[in-house]
Amino acid sequence: MKRIVVLISGRGSNLRALVEARLPIEVAAVISNRPDAAGLAFAAGHGIATQVVDHKAFAGREAFDAALGDAIEAQRADLVVMAGFMRLLTPGFIRRFAGRMINIHPALLPAFTGLDTHRRALERGCRVHGCTVHYVTEGMDEGPIIAQASVPVLPDDDADTLAARVLAQEHQLYPAVLRAWSDGAFRLEGERVSWRDACTWPDAAHYPEY
Repeated sequence: MKRIVVLISGRGSNLRALVEARLPIEVAAVISNRPDAAGLAFAAGHGIATQVVDHKAFAGREAFDAALGDAIEAQRADLVVMAGFMRLLTPGFIRRFAGRMINIHPALLPAFTGLDTHRRALERGCRVHGCTVHYVTEGMDEGPIIAQASVPVLPDDDADTLAARVLAQEHQLYPAVLRAWSDGAFRLEGERVSWRDACTWPDAAHYPEY
């Protein structure tokens, strides 16, 4: 069975979605840079190993990333899954796990990289918004796209209501991508992701079964 390590910084709602999906994957450990991250308690309650690598305990980003990388490697993980991990990673760390680290971003990349994606989408008058699962590369939110899900932007939306609908899609998309990964349904080929059997991902909540 393939093994993943999940990185979190807060409540771990996407972690919860992954665990509750009962995927054919072993969550080897949940690691947080914050000792008060609520997702740690959830993981421990489900018998998953947890670890804190507190970024405040290190003199700089390189030292923190080295310790975090060592903690991940100790778990013999096949994939590093970022789920609300709110730290900028150094190029050296990203190269260390190149092709083995994915993230979920609350926007339809390449639009709206970075923070405050929902507010920015509203300010630009977007009619469609959503989320993206992508490989992590040195450019912020610029890695090859694995899959996306979209939601309509409603006339009375504010950033909070839009965020809630996008988050509901995240909770379906991320487990679906991990299930597909465990089945070998896609692979990274240079700067693009290739899906087996020309698989395509429709919008909204209609995801293929694996």
